[in-house]
Amino acid sequence: MEKEVVVTLTDYEQRILVRGMNEYRNQLLKKEKPTEDVARVMLKVIQAKPKKKGLLSRETR
Repeated sequence: MEKEVVVTLTDYEQRILVRGMNEYRNQLLKKEKPTEDVARVMLKVIQAKPKKKGLLSRETR
C-alpha cells in the first residue's frame, strides 16, 4: 500500500509547481521518454480542491 502525502500550498505555490512539472514533462517529450507519471501527478495538483478553514482552526485555538 502506498503512503499518501498531503501538501498545503498557496495558489501561487500551486501555479509554480504546475509550471515546473509542465516544463519537466516537455523535456521528457523532447527526449521521447514516457510522461504518464508526471502528467498524472500534475493533473492531481491541478484538480486539488481547496480546503475551507473553519472558524476555529488548530492555529486559533
